[in-house]
Amino acid sequence: MKILTYEVDGRKKLGIWNRDETWIYPIESFGIEYKRMREVIQGISGSEIQLLNHMASKDPYEIRGAAPTKEAKILAPIQKPGHDVICLGINYMDHAQESARYQKEAFDGERPYAVYFSKRVNRCVGHNEGIPAHQDIVDSLDYEAELAVIIGKDARNVPREKARDYIFGYSVVNDVSARNIQTRHKQWYFGKSLDGFFPMGPCIVTAEEIPYPPRLSIRSYVNGELRQNSSTDLLIFDIDHVISELSQGMTLEAGTIIAMGTPAGAGMGFDPPRFLKPGDVVCCSIEKIGKINNPVV
Repeated sequence: MKILTYEVDGRKKLGIWNRDETWIYPIESFGIEYKRMREVIQGISGSEIQLLNHMASKDPYEIRGAAPTKEAKILAPIQKPGHDVICLGINYMDHAQESARYQKEAFDGERPYAVYFSKRVNRCVGHNEGIPAHQDIVDSLDYEAELAVIIGKDARNVPREKARDYIFGYSVVNDVSARNIQTRHKQWYFGKSLDGFFPMGPCIVTAEEIPYPPRLSIRSYVNGELRQNSSTDLLIFDIDHVISELSQGMTLEAGTIIAMGTPAGAGMGFDPPRFLKPGDVVCCSIEKIGKINNPVV
């Protein structure tokens, strides 16, 4: 199922999309009373998931409170993460190459260990919501389309072969980055954590909807121009590796968001670089999940 957070008539709700995504059905209409997405992730039962999957195929006129998608404001599915987001750096080989080129560093083609970093997210940005340009401190605003993995139950010391059992679902994220701040401070936390730098959505697709491991096309566009075009099966370190490694000695709580890294085609990868400016519109898209559009403001 595709579960989302949305607003209609000034009221914020949790809902599911019907099969063609033209209508949103509020989960409260089915006697499921969670108020926030993190509560859903932490508490939803298998029978409730089965019920919602079944109801998604119903006619909208049978569902109390159903709203046409075009009349709803689509919010980030998780608006306030419980912890900082865990991100993978340079987790596609072609992006590792363009990153080294931008930094004017030699690249040996070796990636023996995953690169992890944290991204502070006070509030996730929703579909069609603006990305602030922060022009007072940023001169090289960049985009990165990424697959997000949402942990569904507390994970600790998870073996590779069990990693998939801990996944609630998947979403699309844009790991917006201020390259000048990244470079100046020689680490990524500040340059990736400015307010508004984490668009997410438009929904969470629950894990059973997508064959495992996910092999999905991932793309980004700027003003309609294709910039990134790759597949999630080209990850250097796959989901099994990441969940297993991170859970050794560190508990990944239910609701944890892991952004799996971006492929080549970010603005810094062009010669000369093609960074974002106010008025640009970025679209990040992943097959079977959806797309998020965000203007730079």
